[in-house]
Order: sequence, then structure tokens, then C-alpha cells
Amino acid sequence: MSERSCPVSGSAGGRCPAGMHGLPSAKGSTKGSRIGPRGCSFSGFTQPGDVRTAFNIPNGVETEDWLRLRERKAINEILYSDIPTIKELNETTDIDGLTANEHDLLAVALGAPARQVIIRAEEVGPQSGWRDGWLSAEYGFVPPDPDETVNALANTPGRVWSDLCERMPGCVSRGRVRESVAALPLIEGTEDVIPDDALWAALVALGLLCSIYRYEDKHDGHEGVSMGAKMDKPKVEMSDDILEEVKGIPKTIGLPYVQISKRMGRPLPHLTFVDQSSYNVRIRDPKSVYPYVGRFDNMDLRWPMFGDQSEIAFLKGCADTSASFQHGPDAIASCQEHVMNRNVEGLLREMIRLKEILERMPAAFHTISPNPSSGENFVSADEWVRWAKFSAPLSKRCPASSGLQFPPYLLMDAFLGRKKYGSFLGAEGIHLRAWQPSNLRAFIAAVEYHYSVPEFVAKSGDPRLMGVFDGIVEAYTGERGFMGVHRYKVFGILEVAAKTGRTETNGASGQAGAKQRPWEETHKQFSEAMKERLEPYRGNIAVEPHQMRGTFEECRYKTRILSRSFVDNDVDRSISMVTLDIQDTGITFQPGDRLAIMPLNTWEECAKVALALGFEDMLDTPISLNQKWSRFAEHLGSVSRKAVPKLSIRDIMRRGHLAPLTQELVLKVHHMLRASSNVVLQVLATDEWPVRGSLGDLLQAAVADTPSHVWDQAFDLTGSLGWLGDLIDVEIPRTYSISSYPDELLPSTVDLTISRAEYDVCSTFAGQDLIKRSGVSSGFLNPPVTSSEELMPIEEEILVGVSRPVAFQLPLDGAAPCAFFAGGSGIAPFRSFWQSRIGRTVGRNILYLGVQSREKFCYEQELREYVNNGQMEVHTAFSRDSRGLVYDRYSKDLVEKNIPPRYIDTLIAEQGETVCDLVMSKKQGGLGGYLYICGSVSVFDSVMAGLRKAIYNHRTATMESTDVIINSAFAERRIMLDVFMTPKPLPCNLPTIPQSQLALHTGHRPDSRMWIGVHGKVYDITDFCPMHPGGTLIIKSNAGVDCSRSFDNLAHTNNPEVASLLTKYFIGHLTPKPDYHGIDELSGLYDMWLDYTRTVVETLVAHQFEMNKLMGNDMGTSIDSSTMWFQGSMISVKGVRSFYQYQSRLLQGGFSAMFGPKFQELILKLSFSLANSAPDGASTRLPDVLGVIGRAKTSEDAINTSKQVSLIGEFIRDSESARFHERGIMSYASKSVELDIALLEDIRQEACYGMDAFDSISELDDSTGNQAVVAISTFLMQVLERMAKRLEIFYSNLAQHSIYKPEIERNPARSRWHLLRQRIRDGSFFILTQDTVLGAAPSYMPQKAQNTVDFDRVISQIQQTLTNVPKPGRATPTPRMDLNQMHTARTQQPKHGASAFESHENATALGNMSSFVDKNMRAIRRLSKMPPMPISLEALANHPSVTGIQAQPDTITPPSSRGSSRSPNRIPMGHTGVYPRSHSPPLTANEAMSAYGFNRRMDNHGHSLSSHQSMQHHHYPATPPLDPASAINSMMGKLNVRPRANASRATTPVNMMGHSQSVRSSSADGRARAMHMRQLSAGQPFAMVPGQQQSSRTRSATSTSGGSLRTFRLVQQAAQGHHHVQKVTPTF
Repeated sequence: MSERSCPVSGSAGGRCPAGMHGLPSAKGSTKGSRIGPRGCSFSGFTQPGDVRTAFNIPNGVETEDWLRLRERKAINEILYSDIPTIKELNETTDIDGLTANEHDLLAVALGAPARQVIIRAEEVGPQSGWRDGWLSAEYGFVPPDPDETVNALANTPGRVWSDLCERMPGCVSRGRVRESVAALPLIEGTEDVIPDDALWAALVALGLLCSIYRYEDKHDGHEGVSMGAKMDKPKVEMSDDILEEVKGIPKTIGLPYVQISKRMGRPLPHLTFVDQSSYNVRIRDPKSVYPYVGRFDNMDLRWPMFGDQSEIAFLKGCADTSASFQHGPDAIASCQEHVMNRNVEGLLREMIRLKEILERMPAAFHTISPNPSSGENFVSADEWVRWAKFSAPLSKRCPASSGLQFPPYLLMDAFLGRKKYGSFLGAEGIHLRAWQPSNLRAFIAAVEYHYSVPEFVAKSGDPRLMGVFDGIVEAYTGERGFMGVHRYKVFGILEVAAKTGRTETNGASGQAGAKQRPWEETHKQFSEAMKERLEPYRGNIAVEPHQMRGTFEECRYKTRILSRSFVDNDVDRSISMVTLDIQDTGITFQPGDRLAIMPLNTWEECAKVALALGFEDMLDTPISLNQKWSRFAEHLGSVSRKAVPKLSIRDIMRRGHLAPLTQELVLKVHHMLRASSNVVLQVLATDEWPVRGSLGDLLQAAVADTPSHVWDQAFDLTGSLGWLGDLIDVEIPRTYSISSYPDELLPSTVDLTISRAEYDVCSTFAGQDLIKRSGVSSGFLNPPVTSSEELMPIEEEILVGVSRPVAFQLPLDGAAPCAFFAGGSGIAPFRSFWQSRIGRTVGRNILYLGVQSREKFCYEQELREYVNNGQMEVHTAFSRDSRGLVYDRYSKDLVEKNIPPRYIDTLIAEQGETVCDLVMSKKQGGLGGYLYICGSVSVFDSVMAGLRKAIYNHRTATMESTDVIINSAFAERRIMLDVFMTPKPLPCNLPTIPQSQLALHTGHRPDSRMWIGVHGKVYDITDFCPMHPGGTLIIKSNAGVDCSRSFDNLAHTNNPEVASLLTKYFIGHLTPKPDYHGIDELSGLYDMWLDYTRTVVETLVAHQFEMNKLMGNDMGTSIDSSTMWFQGSMISVKGVRSFYQYQSRLLQGGFSAMFGPKFQELILKLSFSLANSAPDGASTRLPDVLGVIGRAKTSEDAINTSKQVSLIGEFIRDSESARFHERGIMSYASKSVELDIALLEDIRQEACYGMDAFDSISELDDSTGNQAVVAISTFLMQVLERMAKRLEIFYSNLAQHSIYKPEIERNPARSRWHLLRQRIRDGSFFILTQDTVLGAAPSYMPQKAQNTVDFDRVISQIQQTLTNVPKPGRATPTPRMDLNQMHTARTQQPKHGASAFESHENATALGNMSSFVDKNMRAIRRLSKMPPMPISLEALANHPSVTGIQAQPDTITPPSSRGSSRSPNRIPMGHTGVYPRSHSPPLTANEAMSAYGFNRRMDNHGHSLSSHQSMQHHHYPATPPLDPASAINSMMGKLNVRPRANASRATTPVNMMGHSQSVRSSSADGRARAMHMRQLSAGQPFAMVPGQQQSSRTRSATSTSGGSLRTFRLVQQAAQGHHHVQKVTPTF
């Protein structure tokens, strides 16, 4: 027995302080006393006498080993022996203090480093049931045998818990969860009932049961629209008197859960993420251990609660991610051991092993796919939302389920020596660390507190160790490493989830006033945590991590070019193998990895710039650096591990961007030369960007036609030369696939296959000559053999970096067949592929190569050797050569044969049988092969065409079926791409695409196109969507809008592969914001309307995901009942609940994102603009838009609709009744979804009218902007009124449908009888026996004629919304929540069930309205009829107000269908004649288009697009359309407006139609006619008519300053009657 195993002596340098071990005795003997201190666990065997007899030690067993094992107990048994009482637990506030201190944990775990913790865990774990948590050298933190604890539980009375878990998906489908739990017998979790070896299974089973019970209790059909009483809970004894966490949970599971949790070292019971995933799986083949056991395809989820594919795939994917770190603990422990022993070579070996483990982990993330075609890997975002609700914390104080509970996060933070935990996720990690299993905590403490690997590496000075360690940092927390890939994965899922009903947010995500939307806020939190991890090794990081991607920040190694070699018979060496020296750099790489290189400009280009600017004798002069160049200099110092160098003119020219000429670079030169160079102007007039030329070409041409004094002033050589860094930006790295596979542990060289790109210089610089030039990077790495660059040695060191593409890696299964499709130098990555597979795996390797001729056949000799050995199959296609090569499988050789020139698509079609077997999955009868495509965009197109042709010719009957097979292979990540960055100039002379046109292309309807906007460009990505590596949902969620922010957050901006692919789908530039010549009010209205249009489009697209789930992939067709609505032959409550929650969210919030605060913000600002522009603003008549919405939401139709949805909610609790109405429920859901999508499309259409109006209004000749503001505000108010009317019509149409349709049920008679019995029970049947009484109130009241309102009324309606918004400076301080409370708050159901996206939009709009009111308080008070003294809110609520009824002229009403996109011409705002409107229904789409001069939009079949059918009733003659200028002038010139100056009032107002109209008489007949005219339809117009039959005030009327919006009240008007304004229920 060693004293190092003693917790005291082990921490005291191996010496027992009490026993004085090792000191000489009194007699001179070196044997010291073996007596330990009093109470020492190891002192018993040191007592005098026969130790073996005293302790009954068996013969043949070592005394020290026996005593050591005898005294060792579980950590929890030692540290948690004195658990506080129930009363103390309920009263405690410091919950983290309930867990043991880490120093105590480490002492009990023998005080040794990580290896000792593993040894102790392996010894104690099996005999204690792994109560301290699983930990072993072979399996890490993964259970060695997941079935062991489950089998042990099956042999105890606790088997009832596991049995119920197995039945739970069926119980959820039947709606019988609570009844099933209540029926369980009470089995306590004490030691005499549940043995130690069954504890983990009991803990997981009981945790799942408690969580599903709590979920069902919260989501019982009353959390949404509910008009019935909440049903009673099961009559069973609850756990209310035990602990807060199990309050409201039956004692049959609550009590044993508390007991089991205490035995497991959890003072408070809680369900962790690891419990649900890693500890809840069964392994299919325990012997399948490569590269780790717990792979996605080697395990099953043991106890799913819902049984959905999304739940299973998500939790299995999480378990796979954790299991991929299986060998990490052993590698870390080995690293620590080598540090102890100062073994540099051993440490280097183990660090490389750890780096490879970390580099493999991101691949596990992709087992979770948001692509619907990915089969068993597909995770639906809305179903993931349901899982998030299920895993909510049991109380405010217990830990929540979090990904940080997985071991790799906390352990790697400790290993890398993370110092800062100030971010939200950092603080959460520290909090959750205290609740981890004891073995994990002890292991983390051992790594963190003893023998620091980073410190040893830093002190060693060994460049190899430093390089490998830097690779570990990048592999774990780098932008392309584990944390970076995880962040992007979370971003995509959270964006879709936040738009489809997710109410939970991370920390402060989605809070009011936050600039980022919920998923962007979470993305920011991940970025902050990443920067905290990187800071010890990268210093202060000034940019976000995603902004480092694709920049010099990724190149952290230095190298030199060793050689350039021929790889074919091309004398020009257009393709070359470039070998780089990476000796002692610590660089390691795997097949498929890429090398990022910072290229150097040629000396010729540098010379042209230097001569033009006069730098001949100043090349080594240091210059003043801007922020970006300063970062680059700091980066050079960090990579060199030296002081920050000073950069000279030579460095800037050599490492800066000189070619090609971007628009930004040319504009810099243009501004510096003050527009004096004709050459620069010619370049700016180009029809495509970038321009094929360099900065040297531009300066050499411009110096000749620029006045010398202008040139000398622009390029001043006497100062600090800071302008040079501003002119020349830092070059971006180029990425190349690595073409070699190393056999050694640390490779000394790396090979690249470089194809030299060439282009013709543009005629502006070349004139009539044809000048060829090489690309910057390819020309630097592989210059022409006759050039001066080839002969000149490269003295500068090159910055390089290694990156691993997550979507271009070899399969883990070495037996899987692989096919490589290459074009030209696209063979580069495949050389590393076949070198790594041949001789190491048994899978087939097939190369399909397309090149121009035999001379350009790369690596022919190497490939022939593999073919002759039967290790590869090679098939070639020469596009410009008839000397073909054919693979002969019998002779195993490449046989020459005369073949007509062909491309690779023809070759693939020729090999159709083999290709089809490779593409098709094993389930489809294929081989399930992996296909890799590498080459330019044209090669990609050719390969895809060949694949489609082969499958169509050999396997399918239609191209649609062919696309399904290919899309499935993409979704399963069996087709992977590596597309070259081929710079392709984009035309800039195409007609621009307006925002409205972009918004209409969301692709949510079958056979419709999907567009996205990115940085001013529009792309049609319909065909690319199925093959998107990140899944289809993330692209669809951004359809129809400018998604530049998401594009940047996902680091696509600097991704050459993405940039290359996007050029293929480019269709035009986005119409920029019109120039309103400094009219801030008009510009602000444009921004606000554009933001609202974006919200409308995103809402439409978001609801499409849930609509597709409810109705199938093709909306408008019958629901596919097999997907959701049925389990077997019985209706499933899961489908009923999904529809209930979806429809409740829409109805309760009233489509809150569109008709909520953001809508009210538009009303407020437009009303203010109209009232502020009127001669008598207080008397301005405005449409009662908010009143229409309020009445629609409180109408009888809305009530009837709510009743139907409430009845569906009742079926969640009473699933027995659902079986009588299953078809009725599905029919009602189908009709509801149809009406939902119709309304959303109509609102989008109306919003597009407004966007087109802004484009048209910009052409108005209005120097002051007053007329334009009034015109656009008038038009937009009418658009908003039409939107409100459409909501009213929506409720009317939806109220016509019911779930009670016995005639369509499978058993109509039984359904009718069930309905009758239900009516008798609730008493509603007996209403039919009551007599009808004359004079009784009718059940239906016709809607009263709609009145207009004044500005005061609009302000009062806005005030109702702002009542609960805290004013700045007067906000009540909110108590700071701790992490537990914050996690609990995340899972609370918000008011009206709004999603995180909707909540963020609404909160931001409320804040904007509040700020707007405060900012314009004086003007609002001047425009309103406020009392002289403030009054209370109570008096304000009860004060009477009169809204006068007056006649008004007809005004323009926006059409029901938009015109076609106008490019380059604008869409005119037309006009129409005046029609009687006393009984006029709304115009149809076609009538409105003709009436208002809009061009009709045609669909793909030439048919006009119309609005919803409910809007089509009557027809009116059309007015011929006007040209744009005439329409604008006619409309604007006839507006009845007055300038802000004291102009006289017109005596005869003119309406917007251009017709003169006399002032209405105040007689009774006039008032009657006015009343008659005000019975308006859904398309009711309005006008601003000041001074008609009302007392007016001038603009200089007295206004009261100060005060608050809460002091407003409505007063009587002198010229009107004493009618009281009918109170309307607050809309939102």
C-alpha cells in the first residue's frame, strides 16, 4: 500500500505528516512509525499484532490491497452521509452550498491527478453501482454496459417505473399519462428496495416520468384558447409535503425520485440533459468500438417519451456528440502523466491523439439534421420546441437541462486553463459544474488544479508542442472547431424554432430593446463564451469569432515553398504539385482537410504600384497602420511568438489586396483623386464587377491623365503614409485541398495540387492587345514556368492554417464504397482519400475524372499502380481528346481506346448501373455509397446532370422521383461537395429587383420559386435548397427577405465555397432605398414599412413549417393522416395537441407579429404624420383601424372560432371523445390552415403595395416633402385598414366551420349519439325546449356602420397598449434573477403564447412607440383636445368622448392585387372615379387593379393573381390606367392639404380622385346623407377633410407642455352631439 493513495499524504508530497514515515527511529532504524493520526482510515492496519488475523484477511491476498479496497467507499457515501432534512431543504436559499466542495472531492478521490481519479472510479464503481458517475479509461464518461443497470432495476419492485417508461409514447398518444402515473403503486427508493446497481436506471426513469407528468399537467388543452373549466387532477396522493421540486406530482413517483436522487448525490431532484440522452440509450453491438461505441447508427433511444422521430433523432444525436469524446479522458490523463514525468515525446503523442478526438467530434453534430429528407436523422424544429418544454426545470431552484452538462465542455475548459467565466454561458457552466456527478467533478478538479499542460507547453519552448497545442485550441474552441460548428448548428435550429412557437430563450434573448433577435442574441452569447476561451491564447479579440473566419486570423503557422512538381504531361504546367515545408510546426491533418494560404503579390504588381506612387526609395519605410492592419501586425507577432512587428511599404504591397479591382477599391482612388481621372471614371462605368485588372494597372493609367498637384496631394509622401493602409486592404487567404496523407505522427511536408487560373486584362488597360494574367494566389504558388517569379526564390515566410470541412470527410465505415468525381485539379483532395483508404480499408474506391486531354491526366502513374493492384477503379472523360482510356476490370488496367470527346456527365451516364447503386441508400436497395464532388461550379453542374440522367435511365420513371433520391442522399450527407472559388464577375446593368418582388418569392407553395437577398444581391436558390449542407429549413426561414445578417452570422460572407456557389444562382441586384433628398420623416416611414413587410414575410414563412406538418407537403391537399394524426388505427392526441397549440397561438395573439404592437406603431406614426400636416390636426378624421381589429377579435365570429379551438383542446384531456370526431377534427384543421395561409398571403400582398408606393412617391417633385409625406401616409393608412378588414373576414370565414361533422365520420350514428349525450349532460340540449319570445334580443346583432375617429381616439387606443410599458427613468427596478430562476422563466408560457420571435418584435415595437410619444409629446398635446389639468387613469377610463359623424369625399383605395414588378419603370399610383358607396362591397382584385392603374401581375401560366375568394363579389367598370408621372401629379396635386405656413384655407376641397366637392351642409338631410355614406364595406376609404361642420383650431392653438400620455382624456366637441364612444376591448 502506498501513502500516495492517502488523501492527506498524497497532497503533502507523499509523506504522512502524522506517522513521520521515512524518518529514522530511536534505535537508528529507517523504519518509521506506521501509526496514522487519530481517525485515519488507514491507521487500523498499523496497530501492533497480527494484522491478517485482526481483519480476517484471506490467504493469497495482499494485505495492503485488501485493506485499501476494504476502506474505500463511494465519494457520495462519504461526503453526502449527512443530508439536510426535508425542512432544511425547503428553507435553504443557497442551493449550490448543498453540494460538496471540490477540494473535498479531490481529497476523497486520493488527491492524485486525473489518472488516480480514473483508477479509483474503476475500482469503486462496479461495486457501488457507479453512484459517483461513470468513469473509466476505456469508455470515459460513457456507461460500459448501459443494459446492466436497467436489468438490475427489472429485478426489483421498481420495474413498474421502467415498464411505464416503455409504454409512455402510447400513453401520450392516448392522452392517458396522468392516469397511468396515478395507477402506479408506491415503491420507495430506499436501499432495501432498490439496490445500488439499479440506481442509475431508477434515476433516469423517475426523472422522465416526473417531467412528462409536469408537461402533461401544464399542456392539458387549457394553456391556449380555453372556454371551459379546468378538469380535476387524478385523485391520488401528491408529493406537496416532500419537496418543492415534486409538488403537484403524484407521490408514487415523487417520493422515490427524491429518495433516489439523494442516494445519487443530488440534494435536489432534477433531470439532466445527459440523463435523457447518454444514460437513456441501448447499444446495438457492444463490440463495434471504432472509432467509439456510442455512434448514432449503433444505438437506440431506450425510453422516448413522445415516440416521435424528431425526439429520438435529437437525443441520439446528443448522445453521439458526448460519446465521441469517449477516449478524451484517457488522453487527458495521459497528457498529465507525461507532464509529471517531463516526457516531451509522450506528451506530443497524446496531444496529437486528443486533437484528433476533438477534430472528429463536430461530425457528430450532423447526425442531427433539419433536412426533412434526411430520414431517421431529421429533427423538426417545432417538435424540438416541444422537447424544450418537456425538459423544463421542476422548480425555480433546481438546475435546468443544458448542453453544458455534457462532460466535454467543462473538462476541456479546465484542460485549456480557461480563466474567465463572465459571460452568461460561462456563469451557467460554473453553476452546472457543481451539480455534475462526483467522479466528473473530481476528474475536472484534478485536471484544473494539478500539472497544467498549457503551462508546461509554454515553458518548454518546443515548437512542435506549441503547434499541436494551438491545434487543440482551434479544434475545441476555434471558429471551425467543436464550439464553432456547435454555434452554427444551434443558430439554424433556434432561428426556425423561434419563428415556429418557441417561447424559451437563452438568458436575456429576445428582451425588449435588444438589437438582436432571439437566435442572434443566443449566437452572441456563444460568441462571448468562445472569446473567453480564446483570450488566453489570442489576447484581446476585437471582433466576433465569425468575423475571423476566412481572414488572416485562421492562418496561425509559418511555412515555405519547397518545390513545384509536374503531375501530368502538360509542358505549361497549368497544374502543379506544390510541396510546403511544415517541419517542426506541429501541423497535423487528415484526408479532406484544407490548407488556407495567405498569398503574396508578385513583384511585378508591387513594382507598378511603387513606381506610380513614388515609393522607389521608400520600400522599407514603416507606415502608420489602421485598425485592420494593426490587427494583422499583432497576428504576425502572435504567430512568430515575438513582439509586434512594424509593417513597411513593402509589407503592405506584398500582403495587401491589389487585384482584381473591386468597386470599393476603385471608389477609394476616385475620391482620393477628386474625380479628376478619366480612366478611373471609365472603370467605374463598367458593366460588371470586379474588373479584370490590378491596382497597379489603374494607377499606371491614372497617373497620366491626373493633374500633378491633385496626384501629389492625394498620395502625399511627406506624412505618416497612413493613407496607404486605407487604400490597400489586407488580402484574404485562399483555401486549397490537401493532396497528401501522412504516414508519420508529425508530417514534415504537405502537398497541394494547384491549377493556375488565368484571365484576360480588361480593354481599359490592355487596349487592343490580349494580355493574359494569372490569379493572385494560383500565380504565386504555381507561376508560369517561363516567368520571372518561377526563377526568383521566395524568401518571405507564408502564413498558413489548416481547416477541416465538416461536410467533406471520409466515412467512419471503412467498408463503405466511395466514388470520387473530379474535374481537372479537383483531383486534389481525392489523392489524400485514396492514399488513406488503400491498404487500410476494404471499401471500393472509384474515381470518375474529367479533364481536357491525355496530357492533363494528373497522377496517372500513381493511379495505374493502384488499378493494377486491384485497389482502385478509374474512369476518364477527355473533353478535347479522342485518345480515351477505359478501365478493364478483368485485366485490372487502363486500356487505350479511341472515344469521341466527352464530358464527365456522359461518362457518369455510361456507368449508370454502378452510379445508381452508389447513390441509393441501403434501404432503397442500393449500396449506400459516399459520393464526393470536387471542381468548379461547371464541374458540379455536369456531375449533377450525369447523376440525374443515370438514375432516370436506370431506376426511376420521372425526374421528380430522381430528385427525391438525390435529395435524400444530400440530406444523409452521402453526397458531399468541395467547389472551387472561381471568381466570376457579376453584371451590374440588369434591372433591379424591388423589395416587393423579393417578398413574393417565398417558395411556400408547390412549384413556386424561392429567392433570398444578400448584401444587395438577389439569388434564386430553389434548386440549391435540397442540397444545402445546413438543411432546408434554415434557408426556407429566410426566403423572401434580405438575410444578410444571418448570412454574416453564419460566416458565409468570407466563405469562398459559398461565394462560388452563389454566383450560379444570381438573378439581379436588389433595388436600393430611394433617395428622399433629406426628408427624414419620409425616410423613417420607409424603414418602418420595410421592417413591417419583413415581419409579415417571416411570419408567413414560419407558419408554413407548421402548416406543412398539419397538411402534408403540398398545402391545399388533404392531410396525410399517417404522419401525425394517427398512431396505428387510432387518432393520436399528439396531432390534436399540435394543432391546438398552433391555432391557439395565432388566435390568442391575433397574429401578434402582424396586428400587434408593430402594427400599432405604424398607426401611431402615420396618424401623427397626417394630423401634424393638416391645417387643423386635432379635427383630422382617420379610419378606426385599431377599432376594426378590436371588434374583429371580440366579434361573435371570433367567439365561435374560439369555441371550436377550445373544444379541440378538451380532446387533449378527454381523448376518449376524440375518437368520435377524428375526421371532423382533421377537416376543421385543414380548413383552418387554408384560411390561415390565405390571410397571411393577403397581408403580405397588401404590404407589398406599400413598398411599391414608396418607390413611386420618390418621383414626386416636392421640395419640402410635405405633400409626399401626406400622400404616402394616406395611402398606407388605407392599406392598414384593408389589412384590418381582412382579419375581420378571416374570422367570419373560419367561424363557418365546425369539428362536429358526423356525416364524414367512420361511424356517423355513433358520433351523433355521442354528441347528443354530451348535449344532455351539459344542459345545452334543453335550450331547444324554450319558447321564442317576441322582443327578445336576437342572437346575432348586425355590425354597426363604421365611424372614423379623430387623432385623440387614435392616441387613446395607443395609450391602452402603452399602459404597461415602463417609462424611461421611471421603470420599476426588476430584481435580478439567479440562473435557476432565469432557466425557469425561460420555460414559462408567455401571454398569448407568442413565439420568441413575435415577443421580440412586439417588445421592440412597444419600446419604439413609447420613445416616439415621449419625443413628440409637445406636438401630440398640441394636436389633441386634452383637458387643461391632468386627470387620473381611472377618470380617463370613464370619461365620455364623442366621435363626430361627418361626410367625407372618396379617396383612393389600394387595389386587392399588386401590379407586376416595375423595373426599370416605377409602378404608378393611379386614381379612379367616384362611385356610390352606401352599400358597396369590397372591390375584387382585378377590378381594383384596373381601377387604380396598376399593371396586372401574371403567374407562371399567364393567369392573373387574385386575392382570397371571400373578397370577390361585385364588379365595377374600370378606369384606363395613367402613366407614372401623370398618376403621381394627378393624385398629389389634388390633395386637400395646406402648407405649414399660414396659408388660407381652400373654400372648396378637392378629393384625391380629382373631383371638386362642395362643403357638406349642416342640415339634417346632409347629416343623414353623411350617415348613409358611412356604411362602408371592407375596402372603406377615408379622407382628411379639415374644417367641415366642426369647430376648428389653427396650428397656433394653445398647447400644454409637459405631462405624460397618461394624462390624456377625450372631451366633448362643441359642434357635435353628446354621443359616448363605445368602449372597445383592448386589442393587444
